[in-house]
Formats: sequence, C-alpha cells, structure tokens
Amino acid sequence: MRFSKTFIPTLRETPAEAEAISHILMLRAGYIRQLAAGLYIYLPLGWRVIDRINRIIRQEMDAIGAQEITMPALHPAEIWQATGRWSEIGEEMFRLKDRGRRDMCLGMTHEEIITWLASMEIRSYRDLPQVWYQIQTKFRDEARPKSGVLRTREFLMKDSYSFDRDEQGLEESYQRHVDAYHRIFSRCGLKFYQVQSDPGMMGGAGAHEFMAPSPAGEDTIVLCDSCGYAANTELARSTPRPQPEDHSDWDLEDIPTPEKRTVEEVSEFLNAPAEYFIKSLVLIGRDGPFLALIRGDQELHEKKLMRIVGGFRQAEREEIREILGVEAGFIGPHNNSLRKIADISIRQGVYISGANREGFHTRGIRPSVHFDAEWHDIHVVKEEDRCPECGGDIRIERAIEVGNIFKLGTKYSVPLRAFYLDEKGREVPIVMGSYGIGPARIAAAAIEQNHDDDGIIWPESIAPFDVEVLPVTEDTDVMETSEEIYTTLRDRGIEVLIDDRDVRAGVKFKDADLIGIPYQIIIGKKTLKEGLVELKQRRTGKVERLTSSEAIERVSSHYKARG
Repeated sequence: MRFSKTFIPTLRETPAEAEAISHILMLRAGYIRQLAAGLYIYLPLGWRVIDRINRIIRQEMDAIGAQEITMPALHPAEIWQATGRWSEIGEEMFRLKDRGRRDMCLGMTHEEIITWLASMEIRSYRDLPQVWYQIQTKFRDEARPKSGVLRTREFLMKDSYSFDRDEQGLEESYQRHVDAYHRIFSRCGLKFYQVQSDPGMMGGAGAHEFMAPSPAGEDTIVLCDSCGYAANTELARSTPRPQPEDHSDWDLEDIPTPEKRTVEEVSEFLNAPAEYFIKSLVLIGRDGPFLALIRGDQELHEKKLMRIVGGFRQAEREEIREILGVEAGFIGPHNNSLRKIADISIRQGVYISGANREGFHTRGIRPSVHFDAEWHDIHVVKEEDRCPECGGDIRIERAIEVGNIFKLGTKYSVPLRAFYLDEKGREVPIVMGSYGIGPARIAAAAIEQNHDDDGIIWPESIAPFDVEVLPVTEDTDVMETSEEIYTTLRDRGIEVLIDDRDVRAGVKFKDADLIGIPYQIIIGKKTLKEGLVELKQRRTGKVERLTSSEAIERVSSHYKARG
C-alpha cells in the first residue's frame, strides 16, 4: 500500500488524555481515534493489526477442531434471567427495551446464548464433543474506562465454548484450549503467564487467566520462579514469613494499653513487631456478626472471605459496642462466642490482641487453646511472603489480562435445559467450558512490551506491514528503485508500505519508527550511486548496506522461513 493513499494521521505531540504507553502510541501513530469514553475507532493501521491477530486466533482455534459461528450482540432478557445473571450483574450490563417493551441487553459475554443454541441442537451423546467459537463485539458499561483499548465499553472478543459428555471430556477440551492459547500468545510475540484465577461471575469449578506483564496492567499476579506457581492476587495463596522470635514463654495476661487501639500504636507501645498481633475485625454477614482474624502485618482479602461467607459489611462502631460491649480497637478472639474465620497464618504461634475490655490488650493468646476458629486463607499476598507450594521467594507483577478460560461444568446447561441422551437413553446435562481472548488487549500488551522512545516495535507476526520502503528523495533513480523493490516484495506475498509522500526525509524516518513496522528499506541518492540500499531492523536499529536484489532476497527469505 502507498502511504500517500492510506489514512495514517500521525501526531507529534502526546495527547493530554493518554497515560498508558500503548494508548499514547496508538493515538500518535494513527492506529486509533477516540469517539467517547471507552469507545474507539480503529483506523486502517489499527485494523490491520487486529486482523492479523484474529488470523492467528482463527488458525489455532481451527487446529483444535473448533468451528466458527457468529451470535447476536443483542439478547432477550429471559435467557439471562433463566441463569440468574440478569439480577446478579449490576450496572455493567447495558439494558434496554425494544419497541414491544420487552427487556433486552447488549451481550457482555455469550454463555447463555451458546447454551440456548446447544439445548436446541444437541440431542445425543453422538453429537458430542463440540467446540464452537466466534469473534464478536461485546459491551460492558465500565464505570471508569481508561488506558485506551485496554478498558473499553465496546470491545472485540474471541469466545469459544466446549460441550462434552462428562468432566473427563471437559478436562481434555480445557487442555486443548490451554495449548492453543500458549501458541496464540507466543505467535503474537507476547511474554505471558498462565495463572490460577477466580471464576467470578462466570462461575464453574476452576479458571485460569493469561497475563502479559506490564506496568499498565490493572491486574496483579503472584509468581514463584522456583516452582512456577502463578496466580492472580484475587486467588493467590502464600505463606507469611514466620514470627522473628519464639515467645512460647509468654503467659496469658492483660496489659494496660491506654488510648492505644491500632496494631501500629500497640506494637510501638509494647515494643513488639506486628507479626505477634491478631487483628480482630467485626463484620456483619448474612447470618449475623462474626470475627475475621488475620495477623497484624497482613491485610484482609475481602474477595477470599466473600467466597467463604457470602456478602458482608464492616460493623459500625455503635454496632461493635452493642455486640461485644467493648470499643473497636480492644477486640480480641478470646472470651466471646462470635463465629470466627481465621487466617491460616495465625494457626501456630503466640499472639497479642485486644482483651475485650477498654484500655487493655492480652498477651500470650494461643490459637486452638484460647479460641476456636474456622481456618482459611483470607490474607492478601505480600512480596515478603513465601511461595505456598515450595517455600521459595515470590514476586508480584502488574499484568494485562489477554485471555481467560473457565470450567463451567453444568452451571448453564442445567438452568437452560441443555441435555443430551446418553447410551442408556438417560437425560444428562452437557458439561461446558468457556474460553475468551481479547484481540485489542493483545495489541496493546504487545506495544507495552515492545516500544522505545521513538515509537512502537511490533512483533513481526502482528505488525500492520512486514516492510516499509522509504525513498529519501524524489530523484528519478531513487523512485524507480523504490517502486521496483515495492512491487517485487508485494508480488512475493510480503505486505509492504511505501512512503511515497512528498515530505522531508526526517518526517518519513520519524513516522516509520513511530509506526513500528519491523523492517525498513531506505533508498537514498548517495547510497544508490554506490549500487546499494539500506536495510534497517526496527527492533535492533541495525542497518546493513546491500544491493536492492540482496535486500529483497533477505526480506523474502526471512518471511518465507518464518512462515
């Protein structure tokens, strides 16, 4: 394609509204334009990138036997109501009424629709297994759309769904998707991790996310380089470091701590590190008040606790006094009959906590001796903690979620009556899996991981073009050679952009580096007199002087070998 005939509106200045590197560079390089908050137009270069990503996705999905379909973006409410998600999902769902006053919504995802289809079409065990996928627009009314195409209200997603007879079949379908996802993200040039994750609103027995590490990421993941443990912090486990010293000689005694309420205040007052304290948090759940107990140097993970007890809220000061007869700040796990959910990090050791009377804390509290509790992992992982699998060091990274996979089981097939007849003629619910990928998130993550001060450095597989031909002057010989290189490469199946604009060479060079096409062939008057052109690799900046024929062959053979 010709630059002069292609809409590539590059910008010299950084747009004020852009913060993430990918957002800045996609705007500056002319890949996208913003229509409104969370709504983006993909310009020609941007859409070529998305198209190349989708091509890779389709190839790998087809390779595992998945069949492409397409489903409507507009859904009738009753299908979502049948699974309960119509009421479970809050304001993130776009809802509307049609002219007949029927409730409708714009699809955030398509589990309900695909299950309805399966309930209509799959009758027998002979029809299974099946894998169906689509690349379709989704809608989510994000409260705070930001970071360019990373968090939008309208977005493209590849979603696939597996249908199996039983759990064993699901495991096989799940693993095929795992393998396909590894190939997809590797082919797209991403560094990524597969991490354990919370199924969330999708439900089901288990889930994993595929995370591309980046400072722009909105997710945080926990990693152990020793054993490979990897999990989203929403689910991640860890072993907090042990208490610095053994204080098994502490006797149970109440110590005056006047006006000292927080762990920090009492820790300083008693000259005891936070690891020796138990935080006792009074919470109100569906079945009434209870205590959440965590070590003094840890924080409560509300989502982990919610998975155990359901919804809850923090008790007000007045409620705490009414329930326990003591002011907040002096509450302890002993000498009260409240239900207690305690973090596993305090199961061993000797501790200090509130004495359940004003102005005092108790030292020498021993779990399972002075109080009983239900033991769970309810703390937020910290970088000082140890790996729960091998005890090694862990690290925490920010990352962009580029894909997710869920073992749905029969969560959707039962309420939507997606059943099949087995070999004995019995009705059995179909066992399902759900698998998503965000093509735009792949593009943004690739930029976050591949850029420099001059612009984007695209992985070769998803760049909008393979090569950019850059004639430096309007000299006749320069232009003829440039056209010859352009035509020859194009005829060989190489995707080429030629910058045929009547602008200064410096403008062409700046735009070429900003746009980030992997190879540049530069044709200048001086080098051409020597019978040479320059071949530049965008990633390394390495420049070679070759004949035009050698440059053509070098590029052609490279892309032929890459496949």
